[in-house]
Amino acid sequence: MTRLSPGSDAAGSAVPPVEVQRSARRKRTVSAHWSGETVVLQVPARMSAREVKRWERELVPKLVAKRNLAASQRAAKSGDAHLETRAHELSRRHLKGAVQPSSITWSSRQNTRWGSATPATGTVRISRRLESAPSWVLDAVIFHELCHLLEANHGPAFRRLERRYPRMAEAQAFLDGAAWALGEPGFSEQDQHQ
Repeated sequence: MTRLSPGSDAAGSAVPPVEVQRSARRKRTVSAHWSGETVVLQVPARMSAREVKRWERELVPKLVAKRNLAASQRAAKSGDAHLETRAHELSRRHLKGAVQPSSITWSSRQNTRWGSATPATGTVRISRRLESAPSWVLDAVIFHELCHLLEANHGPAFRRLERRYPRMAEAQAFLDGAAWALGEPGFSEQDQHQ
């Protein structure tokens, strides 16, 4: 195992530390992955130092770019503007634009429900616990809350509206599984509106 120190690339960007792991079992394949803030480059034991450097120059920038893209996507998804964009799109697509929330925000105080809506003010709050959920699950929760801006309770009219989102049943199954995994069986009911 060889540890290479971090440096900078030609553009002056920081390059993470790289740890080279040689393996007698590897004959031709090379792989790279993150281990914390270090890139681990796995190479065949007999690979020359020059060839290792070539693979490092090829693979490390790809890993860094992929990590940076994922971070920027998470940041974009975690903003309230993203929720607003999704709410407008879902309303347009499934409710013919019939409802637009006055505000829709992430809430770190939503610990017993996935989301909540206040029909009187048109506000929607979405639990931060959903920040890493698949987008179709987040959309289902947003849509559920939009439906509450039109129908406050879970009556037949509400359920007819809610069924307009094509993956609602699948999203509810996902949320039920997440609630079970969190050890909070009461958490599976999306909301309890006042």
